[in-house]
This record gives sequence, structure tokens and C-alpha cells, in this order.
Amino acid sequence: MGEEYLRQFLDETTWYNGIVLGNLLPNGLWDPLPHFLQTWLRNYIAGTLLYFISGFLWCFYIYYLKHNVYVPKDAIPTNKAMLLQIYVAMKAMPWYCALPSLSEYMIENGWTKCYARISDVGWLPYAVYLFIYLVIVEFGIYWMHRELHDIKPLYKYLHATHHIYNKQNTLSPFAGLAFHPLDGILQAVPHVIALFIIPTHFTTHIGLLFLEAVWTANIHDCIHGKLWPVMGAGYHTIHHTTYRHNYGHYTIWMDWMLGTLRDPIDDEGKKVM
Repeated sequence: MGEEYLRQFLDETTWYNGIVLGNLLPNGLWDPLPHFLQTWLRNYIAGTLLYFISGFLWCFYIYYLKHNVYVPKDAIPTNKAMLLQIYVAMKAMPWYCALPSLSEYMIENGWTKCYARISDVGWLPYAVYLFIYLVIVEFGIYWMHRELHDIKPLYKYLHATHHIYNKQNTLSPFAGLAFHPLDGILQAVPHVIALFIIPTHFTTHIGLLFLEAVWTANIHDCIHGKLWPVMGAGYHTIHHTTYRHNYGHYTIWMDWMLGTLRDPIDDEGKKVM
């Protein structure tokens, strides 16, 4: 890629930095910083806002507006449990934000297969590339997640931090980012690896990385959405109670193919019997 083409990525990230930092901080605090640090600061602020806004709105809806509709009273997590999840997530957030900042740096320098505009490839190739990107991400996150369980030191020193939330009344949308920092980064790494394998639209990549905050909040609310083949909260709640099932991310396909799928409806049937 030529310098003129790569300039589009730099211009786009500079624009994002201006929108977030320019509207939330005095210019003197962020404008003198190097571009990479501006990008990290923007990701940190945007990620934190997204975490709190999505978490608070979702908790308010399912625990208060729809009290006892989606979640039984005895399954609603305590304020103490949710505050602990927020504390763990906030300790990790500065480290989480290093990954999208690094991916943007690599894209701006032309190290990846990212392209700047959908018109560069056309809508049909864009859709095909996006599908392959999501397949790579699904495959990568499944195996990363599974190995974080199967490799004992990784589980003990990294993933166990997240699995202290192992009952319905300890899980909440705020648990979605309550990981050891390295654990959270490892599970998001497939998003970056995909950039070196398949042409990827830059804005879509950034959007999908930040969508993770909303998605992980959703799959920790313990509400089974019954939307096949989506790996929703019903499946993920089972993962938090059995530790050996439902490692997938967006869909059930990897678990289905590799024999680790456990269906919440079948699970409920067994409990009734």
C-alpha cells in the first residue's frame, strides 16, 4: 500500500480521536500527546463509557423495569457482586485498550490486509470477507477459550478470575469484562490475527472490537434468548456452571462440531425430570 492510501487510516483514527477526546477533554490534555497515546486514550474512554452505559441500561431494564419477568428474584445478583465485577473490569480496562490501539497502529503502517473503504472492493466481496473474518474469529476464540480451561496454569492464573462468577445470582452484564487483563486480551486476539489473513474493512473491524463490550454484557445476563444458532446467555450460563461446555463466542457451531455443546433447553428438561 502506498503512503497516500495509508493516510486514509491515519485520517480516520485522527477523526475518531477528535470526536471522543475533543468533546470530553480540554485540548491541552490530549492534543500534545503522540498519536498512539491519543488513540489509546480514546479507546480507554470510549471502552469505559460503553461498558458502563450498556451495563447500567441492561441491568436497569432486566432487574428493575422487568423485575421478576426475565430473572427470578433469588437469581438477581447483589450490588456487592456487581461492584466487584466493575472493579475487576476497571483494573483490566487500560490493558484491554492496548489491543485495539496496537491493531490500529499496525493498520496505519500497512502491516495488515485492511482496506479503507467498502468501495475499494465492492459490497459482495465485503460481505464474503466479513463472513470469513467472523469464521476466523469464532474459530480462534473457541480454541483460545477452551485452552484457557484445559491448560491448568492458564486457568489457575488467568481465567479463574472470571469464573468466580459461577452461579446465576453472581452473574450480571458487568461480568462481561471482568477478566484478568491478559485473559481478556488473549480472547480478543483472533480479531487482530484475522487482519493478517483476510482483507478486512477498517471501520468494521473497529466496530466489531467495541461490539465485544455489548456482546459480553449480553451473554452474562442469564436470559436464554432462544435464537438459534446464537451462543446466547442461556448457553453461556451453562458454561459458567459446568466449565466444560459452550466455549463458543457468537454461535454454537464450534461446540456442536467438537462435542462440547450443551443446550439450555435440554438442561432444563433434565432438571425437571
